Amino acid sequence: MNIFKFIIPISALWLISEIALAIAKRGHADDTAALDKHSLRILWVTIIISVSVGVTLGVKGVGLMHLGGYWVVLLGLLLIVAGLAIRWVAILTLGKFFTVDINVANDHRIIDQGIYKYVRHPAYSGSLFSFLGLGLSFSNWLSVLIIIIPITAAFIYRISLEEKALKQALGDEYINYAKATKRLIPGIY
Repeated sequence: MNIFKFIIPISALWLISEIALAIAKRGHADDTAALDKHSLRILWVTIIISVSVGVTLGVKGVGLMHLGGYWVVLLGLLLIVAGLAIRWVAILTLGKFFTVDINVANDHRIIDQGIYKYVRHPAYSGSLFSFLGLGLSFSNWLSVLIIIIPITAAFIYRISLEEKALKQALGDEYINYAKATKRLIPGIY
């Protein structure tokens, strides 16, 4: 069975879901641009460049892993799907408070149940799992590094802006929640 044929449909589903989110879940507050500081644009540009270069290297076989082959590709595909599932569980759990840009609603409250009981930014965790999976799906070390390092840096920048906005809007309630949970990886970071 050629599992490479699953990379394109899974990636297409992933891309379509992100475009749909970008269209449907924009914030409406007046201060959204001030809070966001172009981080959404920076994130998208970083993703487009990193994924383009990483996929190109993966397709050309530059940096190919010489062990695991089939199993590494399968692990990559499973991480893409698991990451998408984590991201969508996080988005659905957050409900009306989820937006693609940094925005704090007037009636905003902390969601600390479900997946948010363990990490503050599970939608980003899911995305990062998917990007790691994308690099692995090409069984390529360079693809993994070129995709995951810049995208992780862009997410960390965005997280810092989100947390600043949430601390400003929700005060001690958010500070206490942040002390009780990790950012992206339960028990680690």
